[in-house]
Amino acid sequence: MSKLLVTGGRKLSGEVKVQGSKNSTLPILAATILCEDESILFNCPKLSDVDATVGILRYLGCTASRSDDTLVVNTKAMDKSDIPHELMLKMRSSIIFLGVLIARCKKAKMSLPGGCELGPRPIDLHLSALRQMGIEINEEHGELECSAPDGIFGAKIALSFPSVGATENIMLTAVKAKGTTVITNAAKEPEIVDLAEFLSSCGAKISGAGESTIIIEGVEKLHGTKHSIIPDRIVAATLMSAIAATKSKATLDRVILSHLSAITPVFEQAGCELSFKEGKLTVASPYRLHSPKLIRTMPYPGFPTDAQAPVMAMTCLARGITVFVENIFESRYKHVDELNRLGADIKVEGKVAVVDGVRHLSGANVRALDLRGAAALVVAALSSQGKTEITGLEYLKRGYDDFEVVLQTLGADIKKI
Repeated sequence: MSKLLVTGGRKLSGEVKVQGSKNSTLPILAATILCEDESILFNCPKLSDVDATVGILRYLGCTASRSDDTLVVNTKAMDKSDIPHELMLKMRSSIIFLGVLIARCKKAKMSLPGGCELGPRPIDLHLSALRQMGIEINEEHGELECSAPDGIFGAKIALSFPSVGATENIMLTAVKAKGTTVITNAAKEPEIVDLAEFLSSCGAKISGAGESTIIIEGVEKLHGTKHSIIPDRIVAATLMSAIAATKSKATLDRVILSHLSAITPVFEQAGCELSFKEGKLTVASPYRLHSPKLIRTMPYPGFPTDAQAPVMAMTCLARGITVFVENIFESRYKHVDELNRLGADIKVEGKVAVVDGVRHLSGANVRALDLRGAAALVVAALSSQGKTEITGLEYLKRGYDDFEVVLQTLGADIKKI
């Protein structure tokens, strides 16, 4: 079992590149199934979730090879339409394969997905939308068996919540459907736009991605393409939190500033100076941070739920009180008890967490319980006095590519053993 050993109190400096987006890579990898051809993905991060997705592709009969951050996928020889239980359990986002399997094979069989336990994340929106497109779905004993005996048809689908996963599944199913699909109250995240750009490069007809209404005109055939994954805005937010919490100044390369539009104001309220030029964001922290007062997680373009934990770790050292309201997932405060072990003062009541900033944190042994909570513990450990030992690294590897190496580049005293 691996663990991280962190000696806190060191300032960060220098420049690092932000990895490719996990939440873009996974649906785009699934989308390659629709091409029945070779696709080349650049800026593809090395993550356990990416490995799990590639494992599903290989089980289905596809080939995939990696060279540094370039992943080459060929789905021409795919010969299966089912995904075994043990592969589905590795991550929640494996449900994204449902739409592409039905679109290509006219049938699919899989169990319900696994991943971080963040409370209920029902797939009812996915299944309801697919049924509207003519797909028959049988749910029994934790398994989904789907077929489209008469084909897949475009539909007008109004989502009750702008779910990213449901929006992606509908898009992936609709690109080869008969007729036009209109999604209203669609998710607007940058990862939705990235998926649409990949599919459009393959020959799909999609308009409105990034807006509340997306229109997809079905086409008969898609082809392989080359595509560069967008930078990971959550990793950028995590690194910004680490720089701010350690009273440092450092630069992040490969940043799309507009993707951080809900995040940068929080850092400015905390007293950080931000400067952006030619894809590079420099963060300079004051001697002591100010509390940002109120942070509400919301669907994009609101503050992202995935950034809540690492930003909370930063506010543990801010002067004053910061109130967090988690509106997306239940069970998203698992990191709070571990941050308190490091000396933070955080109280939770339902979906509200109140952080009363302290003068300093102290190293301790802590355990990560989910992906973003793991990142929060790293941020807190870097800013703590003394040594911190972090276990539960399997969660960190799901979303952060060699995170300790990136931080070492900035001068952190952190090592994996």
